[in-house]
Amino acid sequence: MASSDALLPISAREEEPLCPYTRLPMADPNQETHGRRRRPFKGLLAVSFGLLFIAFYVALIATHDGSRSNDAGIDETETITSRARLAGVSEKSNDGLWKLSGDRNTPAFEWNNSMLSWQRTAFHFQPEQNWMNDPNGPLFYKGWYHFFYQYNPNAAVWGDIVWGHAVSRDLIHWVHLPIAMVADQWYDSNGVWTGSATILPDGSIVMLYTGSTDKAVQVQNLAYPEDPSDPLLLKWVKFPGNPVLVPPPGILPKDFRDPTTAWKTSEGKWRITIGSKLNRTGISLVYDTTDFKTYEKLDTLLHRVPNTGMWECVDFYPVSKTAVNGLDTSVKGPDVKHIVKASMDDTRFDHYAVGTYFDSNGTWIPDDPTIDVGMSTSLRYDYGKFYASKTFYDQNKGRRVLWSWIGESDSEAADVQKGWSSVQGIPRTVVLDTKTGKNLVQWPVEEIKSLRLSSKQFDIKVGPGSVVPVDVGSAAQLDIEAEFEINKESLDKILGNASVMAEAEEFSCEKSGGSTVRGALGPFGFSVLATESLSEQTPVYFYVAKGKDSELKTFFCIDTSRSSVANDVVKLIYGSVVPVLKGEKLTMRILVDHSIVEAFGQGGRTCITSRVYPTSAIYGAAKLFLFNNALDATITASFRVWQMNSAFIHPYTEEAFRALTRT
Repeated sequence: MASSDALLPISAREEEPLCPYTRLPMADPNQETHGRRRRPFKGLLAVSFGLLFIAFYVALIATHDGSRSNDAGIDETETITSRARLAGVSEKSNDGLWKLSGDRNTPAFEWNNSMLSWQRTAFHFQPEQNWMNDPNGPLFYKGWYHFFYQYNPNAAVWGDIVWGHAVSRDLIHWVHLPIAMVADQWYDSNGVWTGSATILPDGSIVMLYTGSTDKAVQVQNLAYPEDPSDPLLLKWVKFPGNPVLVPPPGILPKDFRDPTTAWKTSEGKWRITIGSKLNRTGISLVYDTTDFKTYEKLDTLLHRVPNTGMWECVDFYPVSKTAVNGLDTSVKGPDVKHIVKASMDDTRFDHYAVGTYFDSNGTWIPDDPTIDVGMSTSLRYDYGKFYASKTFYDQNKGRRVLWSWIGESDSEAADVQKGWSSVQGIPRTVVLDTKTGKNLVQWPVEEIKSLRLSSKQFDIKVGPGSVVPVDVGSAAQLDIEAEFEINKESLDKILGNASVMAEAEEFSCEKSGGSTVRGALGPFGFSVLATESLSEQTPVYFYVAKGKDSELKTFFCIDTSRSSVANDVVKLIYGSVVPVLKGEKLTMRILVDHSIVEAFGQGGRTCITSRVYPTSAIYGAAKLFLFNNALDATITASFRVWQMNSAFIHPYTEEAFRALTRT
């Protein structure tokens, strides 16, 4: 094990040659929103890299000061596309939005400032203005939670990416600090992209991050605090020997990104994994190091799954099979399972699987190969708008905390008009479900309860086809915890009636018509951010379906199809099946914060996040309803609703810092 002194740079060293081939990113109009969409690079075989690697080395190094070599084989169209994006052109496309809205000839909705101002959240983290995407390098250090993030300081669209930085005492109230790292070196001149922090045994920090070079090659770089005694970590130093890793032979230069937090091997080395792909197979490369400057690539892969495309923002961490606390990333043992999570560049979903890690060769296998990472059947952290997530071990409270980028579902023009884009989800604790042993359980960090204000308790019996207004006043900032019971007579009648159609095998939240389609045992739940007339509403609900074996299967869904009358908004139906064990009541928790709704089914076994943009159900006109749209079942709902305070999220000043210190 190297000491922290050995890990700090002394002088620059001669680096390995970079692979010179470049592919420049291009917007995809068929995607709802993007963070870093890449154009496929065609016609290059892996052997080409080996044969031409040295031939292009001189061209790359000779031009790494920002000039462009014609020998690099860069297509002029790609160059124009890249310059446009670097100037602040988001990968979000109105073209795709018009397709989803169903009428390309209809003018975009005319948003006014009052509507757009309401959309800004009250207790979710977001910058004061401009674009934000991936969470980066979260950690707890000297009494402070640090959060870094992908940030465009110049516009409300993707481009000019640097690392924003904020600190908190409790993961809820934040003070924005000066930008942590900017794109000021040849190896990150096209962007300081996603990275992870590792806290060493002596308490020192190393930060690995992906840089996009002046030739748009993805490389890995090392940074560390300039003053380790500074609890705010205001200044960061980039290792003069960067880049410390370049794309290996066989890996395309735009397919090598997002290093993980390092973990200790049994041999005392540090190990990381980095996302990539080989043709259509998603992979996670593995590297060992003793000093974070030089690396040994393992011959094996941590994992690979065919036909899943590029893996980005890979995460790897242990979970306890018996306890509900989090584990440090290096923990291993018989009572431990390991999670592999990857963000799928093709679909913009975050998939994970539970499995077994083999330290001796750096490989991992899933417990159930039929739900492996990235498969259409595999598990997801969240079945809504949730991407590029990252966990960290919070040694302060012995928990693993999950961050995620929650992008917009409106138009780019609306983002530019309001001056900002994207929020972060409420940080969640993440543990293995010890009852099932097959899935994770996520739950908002306990500190969110500090924002709860007045509350009301309700116990309501709701008959089939009923909608009940819930009197809580303005419903724009709420925390709802609820449990539901289906009347036993209704259940017995349906289960014993052969004429009731078995639909569990065919039902899906996304494709079965939403909350207006009635079944014997559902849907039932809440309509949040609703107008008095229900002309705008966002239902969050359960749907219980009878299977061919006469067993019940429960689905947890959010229907945003009627969330707004605006036509330049993507309004999808989200959700998935949720495990319900024998003797359990149906439970849900909903966090409503203006334009974001986060829902947690069965204690967090299934989670759904959505962005909604009502035009009338805003301010005091935002209402809450309880509904039961089942054909035959009577539902009893017991729930409590809290009004939520706003979080303290302010720019850095001495006064703001002192106020945060007192929280």
